[in-house]
Amino acid sequence: MNSIIEVVISRCQGCHTCELECALAHSKSNTLVEALYSSERLYPRIILETDGDDVIPMHCRHCTDAPCITVCPTAAMDRSGPDEPVVLNMDKCIGCNACVMVCPFGIIKAVPQAISLSKCDLCIDRLEEGKIPACAAACPTKAIRFTSVEDITADRRKEVISKFRVSMVQSEALEK
Repeated sequence: MNSIIEVVISRCQGCHTCELECALAHSKSNTLVEALYSSERLYPRIILETDGDDVIPMHCRHCTDAPCITVCPTAAMDRSGPDEPVVLNMDKCIGCNACVMVCPFGIIKAVPQAISLSKCDLCIDRLEEGKIPACAAACPTKAIRFTSVEDITADRRKEVISKFRVSMVQSEALEK
């Protein structure tokens, strides 16, 4: 995939805006007011985990060789192409939990009061409209970003260059 969700843990304040917007993006109503007046049960596909003082947004990584697709006996877990997100067809899902057992990130979960399971689909409907996933669009601190792999690696190189430059300057100063 060309773009992925990047999480910057130090920026996450645990406000749960990502969860709310994710749930709304996957609802029939799509707005908070309509959702409050409907009988529809909303649930997010992103999970906020706490580790000490950190809150860590967890989501599907849409693995290149996705084990959830491999083990699904009904082909409910699939992707339409190599650069597409892994999606779950809830009409095909029988709730066997095979995908839950093989997911390396533990993000596939049971849907409350249903047989099927749930996982992040990168808000595929939003992607098709040229928008970014709801969790990234709504995050007030930009702890969740939808960005290209190239941008992430370029940022990492800049960090390394900066550290390398400091170490080289210090090394040169010691030589003098």
